[in-house]
Amino acid sequence: MKTKLFFVFSVIAIGIMGAGFKVFQQSKPWPVPDKNAKMVNPVASNAESLKTGKELWGKHCQSCHGKTGLGDGTKSAELKTQPEDMTKAVVQNQSDGALFYKTSEGRDDMPSFKKKIPDQDDIWSIVCYIRTFKK
Repeated sequence: MKTKLFFVFSVIAIGIMGAGFKVFQQSKPWPVPDKNAKMVNPVASNAESLKTGKELWGKHCQSCHGKTGLGDGTKSAELKTQPEDMTKAVVQNQSDGALFYKTSEGRDDMPSFKKKIPDQDDIWSIVCYIRTFKK
């Protein structure tokens, strides 16, 4: 009986530690080619682009990154890596071109959106919307 209880508690403890590790793990570097990082957003940040970006965010990004970009979306717990908190300086200090590249290309749990959102101006509008999360 003691062996069985020890086993059960050990499994529970390992599961809790694994879940905690996900929250504290650092993002691995995500290099962006220079030509992409230097791309300038051709879409002006205005009411129209922010409306488009917000709608697309709600449809494609919110489930992982959360409504306000904190990385706390409803699907975030299912992922192997914690989604980026878009309010943090590490994200906000990236160029528009870098954010466009990462959204378009994807990596690991972050899917590529170049086929799901084929109009590049729509992805640029998402970049404009990401900028509204700046603290």
